[in-house]
Amino acid sequence: MQRTIVGIDVGTTKVCTIVAQVADGGRLNILGVGVMPSKGLDKGVVVNIDDAVNAITASVEKAERLSGYRIGTAFVGVSGRHISSLNSRGVVAVQRPDHEITRNDVARAVESAQAVAIPTQREIIHVIPRAYVLDGHEGIRDPIGMSGFRLEVETHIVTGEMMAIQNLIKSVQKTGVEIDDLVLQPLASGEAVLTDEDKDRGVMLVDIGGGTTDVAIFVQGGVWHTSVISVGGNHFTNDLTYVLHTPHNTAEYLKLRYGSAIAGEPPAAGDEQDQIEIETLTVGEQQKISRHLLNQILQARAEQVVELIYNEIRRSGYEGMLPAGIVLTGGAAQLGQFDELMREMLGMPVRIGTPTDLSGLADSLDSPSYATGVGLLRWGARHGLGMLGPTHRSEERQGWGNVYERFKGWMREFLP
Repeated sequence: MQRTIVGIDVGTTKVCTIVAQVADGGRLNILGVGVMPSKGLDKGVVVNIDDAVNAITASVEKAERLSGYRIGTAFVGVSGRHISSLNSRGVVAVQRPDHEITRNDVARAVESAQAVAIPTQREIIHVIPRAYVLDGHEGIRDPIGMSGFRLEVETHIVTGEMMAIQNLIKSVQKTGVEIDDLVLQPLASGEAVLTDEDKDRGVMLVDIGGGTTDVAIFVQGGVWHTSVISVGGNHFTNDLTYVLHTPHNTAEYLKLRYGSAIAGEPPAAGDEQDQIEIETLTVGEQQKISRHLLNQILQARAEQVVELIYNEIRRSGYEGMLPAGIVLTGGAAQLGQFDELMREMLGMPVRIGTPTDLSGLADSLDSPSYATGVGLLRWGARHGLGMLGPTHRSEERQGWGNVYERFKGWMREFLP
């Protein structure tokens, strides 16, 4: 039995809609991809609903034309500087007289973990169980069916500003698409480029998009830290625009065509191979710039991004505890030698993460910039509402913010 699911990555620089069929084995067969320039967003946050709606509509319509599938619901990625997270622990007594742990016990423990002070202007996006403690025994991943008196659950709670979330929901719904679930973008990207072994050993997922850098740290199979850094690939392009006095589209071309995060040694005087002819802000005028200067500008910004990532590692408390290192993905991960610079500065293993194990129109997604879009499909196939019927999906969408009810639905579908 195959089912069709849709992911929409609403980013700062592009909107990517992907339609796929999911076979019983979980393999994704890509039916259609719609990628359009993004408008109306700044650093992952909707700032102009009409522009955002137009961009999402164009992306959805393109994916529909390619796939021949009418998109009615989708899993949508959420990011932005308004995102924050915390860890919380919930504790309950086991109810059954024989002290066997049931789904209801787990759901009550998760609900107990949500009893934390959250400002009224913020909304919970995810409550993710990381591990369970049964009568003081730690590291239990699935307590259902075990026996005990006291069940504790460690959860990772992700929240966002209510207005930012509602504006994103409204922008998608105005295109005629309802939301199956909102998914934090680094969690989605992790579904696409991380292995279970990575998550067990300890790994940091770094997704550098156009407006933000999304970070997620996985330890012992669960997510322990997430954050959003308000610096992304657009900052590299803007630096080139300001320093070289060239149009934005020219700066973007230079970054992609000649850019490197490591400038290397200065060229010899008069080295013609170091010279690049580019447009200036004055129409019709040309100027020559040094490729070495270009990469010095990019290296300065890249070093800042790596320093911000290092600060997140220290803030998480897992410095020195990530043997699987860093998996770098997102559009800016394609900047030449970025992974090498990060490896040198942090002294950790670093690799580029690209979506794999796809069929159909897979070639169009063979890039780190599509990790979130593919990850939304994998999230939907593994955790989400894509396995429920249309009636159930409609009911869930009406109250998608009720995390407790969503978690109970997830429990019914995926736990034994």
